[in-house]
This record gives sequence, structure tokens and C-alpha cells, in this order.
Amino acid sequence: MGRVTDRASSPAASPPPVPAPATPLLAPLLSADGQALLAELRDHDPAQELALATRLRREHPAELVSAALAQARLRQRGVAKFGAEDAYRMYFTPNGIEQATRGSVAAHRAARFRALAPDSRVTDLCCGIGGDAIELARAGLAVTAVDLDPLTCEIALTNVRTLVPEGPPMTVTRADVLEYDTTGADALFIDPARRGGRGRIFDPEAYSPPLSWAVDAVRRAGAGAVKIAPGIPHELIPDDFEAEWISDGGDVKEAVLWHRREGGRGDGQGHGDGRGDGQGHGDLEAIVPGTRRATLLPSGATLTGRGLPDPPVRPLGRFLYEPDGAVIRAHLVAEVAEDLDGGLLDETIAYITADEPRPTPFATAYEITDQLPFGLKKLKALLREREVGVLTVKKRGSAVEPEELRRRLKLKGPHASTVFLTRVAGAPTMLIGHPAE
Repeated sequence: MGRVTDRASSPAASPPPVPAPATPLLAPLLSADGQALLAELRDHDPAQELALATRLRREHPAELVSAALAQARLRQRGVAKFGAEDAYRMYFTPNGIEQATRGSVAAHRAARFRALAPDSRVTDLCCGIGGDAIELARAGLAVTAVDLDPLTCEIALTNVRTLVPEGPPMTVTRADVLEYDTTGADALFIDPARRGGRGRIFDPEAYSPPLSWAVDAVRRAGAGAVKIAPGIPHELIPDDFEAEWISDGGDVKEAVLWHRREGGRGDGQGHGDGRGDGQGHGDLEAIVPGTRRATLLPSGATLTGRGLPDPPVRPLGRFLYEPDGAVIRAHLVAEVAEDLDGGLLDETIAYITADEPRPTPFATAYEITDQLPFGLKKLKALLREREVGVLTVKKRGSAVEPEELRRRLKLKGPHASTVFLTRVAGAPTMLIGHPAE
């Protein structure tokens, strides 16, 4: 269903592409011997790897054993992102698995691409090991994937061909994305490298390629998305892009900048008040330039900004709401507070308090039983009196380390409780409670 091609210049100037040979590292793993080794190593214990390698080298070439063991370790790591069913059929590189999009997030993005450009070919720049290309293919979209590393290109093609064997046509091109000609591309997806030799890169202009280049490339194409770090300053977000923050299971995974042609599909017209229905049935087409969106997986609940002012600060009510991290990153706490008829405990802390319980997918509710000034002795006495042996510690605006606090409390007892270490109207405070039913 696809091929890897080499392209050093623009498509128009290049001779007809010639399929590139399998890389020296991957080809042995695709052989019958390599496949048998990978199957044997699926559930191996890394702690016993030395003895296992010694035994396997009596029956297989040493280089093949080393490659299979390395791939088996990467597949075990890949389960967290892709699930066991996919991960144990995929191929990875250390950098590729580190930077790859989680499968559930890639599937969500592919659904938005399909709504944005249902009959188009998506050009996936900086495709890596193909995590996004897999889900784009599963969504029925043809993909042109581009990456500079030849092994990564071969792995991307193999992964898509393995997991989506009957999918639309796919082409993987080895090229520098800065030199790749995107003229005529229907839609672009760009996932710049955000790690360097010293770890994470926080300056968007130090991404590879830089954010400004990626934004301009999507503008020229007329439709597409750029993956960015979730901590990006909001002032760096272009006005003609929608910004979406995505969490999965409560953990913020990434942010994406979306763009569409003026008047094209996904023009954001007539799509309601931006609240979503909380059940994953929001309009995936609605790409509204200048707006912010928080999407929560696996439910698919989505919330978009309504231009509200900061919530008011008010006294503690019976309930405390902890907004999802995507809501906080998207600066949509005010929208959640309005829906809950609540306010903030402190103008600098993203905890919402309200008097009545209201269901919302965008925050976790806790019923608060006690409010105390911060103090270890007071907390210890209260928890001992209530026989609390299991304590969940949450904090915002406090320097206390949860593990150190639990160690010093020396808890015993059959009951469980939650303590929030935070500020209320500027004062260090402890709030004790439990998840609301």
C-alpha cells in the first residue's frame, strides 16, 4: 500500500521516485528469523536480559539478537502509548517512541482531519515512526509522510502497512522538511521536534522546524495543524489559528494549532455555544480562528472559550472542583466556573468552589468537610482522630511535597481522605474532603 522514496529537491524537479531498499537494521527484523525472535521476546524480563542474550546468541547471529532485544524493549515501552495490540506489531526507535503521539490522541486528531478535509491527502511532515500516519490511514485518509532519517521512514511505512494493510495509498519520502515542496498539498500536519541534546526545547523558534515556519507552511496549504508543547505562552498563538489542548485520562498530552481556509469546511459557522455535550459528540468540523479549546479523552468532551472575564473570588462552598489540566492550559477555568455557578478560592489558584454539586466532564468534584490554616500538627491530629490511613494529597500554590507530607504524618487507619494544600484569599490553607458521589 505504499513505498519509501528519496527526494532531495522539489517534486517537480525530481526524477521519478525509486523505492528505497529496507534499512540494514530493520530488514533483519522483518525476516522469518527476526519475527520468530521478536515473538519469543514479547514478554521477556529485562532484568534477565543478559542470560537471555547469551542463550539466544548460540542459535542466532549476535547482531540480530541485539537488534531484537532493543526492539522488544521499545515495544514494551510502546504499550503505554499504543496499547498492547498495536505496540507489539510496531517498530520503534528510541527517539521515535519518545516523541510519538499517543494513539488515542492521534485518533482524535485524525477524526478532526477527516472532518476538515474528508477527500484530501494529508501531508505529514516530521512523521517519525508513523503514529499519526497510522490513525490518519485508519480514518480513511491518504497520507504522504516525510522525515529525514532513512530508518525512521522505513519504520513509518512498515508500521502503517502492518496496522492498516487495506488502508488508502501512502507514500513515505525521505527529505528535509524545510526543503520539501508542499505546493499542491491539500492539508498539512507538522509535528516539530521539541527535544534536543539537552532535553526539552521550550522556545518554539528553536523547534525543528521552527514554529513560525510551520505556521506559514500550514497557511500556504490553507488547512492543517501544528503540534506544539502544551506550555506554549498564549501570546505566541497566531490569531488566525484555533488552539486545542488535549488531555487523556486527566494528563495533558499536547496542544495543537488548527487552521482552515476562509469559507472552507470547518468554518465554525452555526456550531452552538462552544460548550460541547460532554459525551464526545461535539462538532469535529468547528475550527474557529482565534479561539481556545480543551478536549478531554477518552470521552471526547470539548470546551471552547466564550471570552469570559476571570471568575470572582468567593468564600469556600461545600464543593471544590479541580479543573482538568487541558482546561487550565487553555485558560478556560472561567467557562467551567460559570457553568458550575462557582468562583475561585484565590485569584491565582485554579480551584473552583461552589455551593451545589453539578455534573461536568471538565472538572473533578470533591465535597469539603474541613478548612484549616496550614499546620502539620493540626492536620495530623485531625486525620488520626478520623482514623485515616490512606491520604491523597493535592496541591496548588504550596511548596510542600506530598510524599514528604505523608511520611511525616505516619498515617494509620481504615479510612481514606483527600487534603488540598492551597491558598484561600492569599492565606496558606488545608482543605479536607473526599470525591463527591
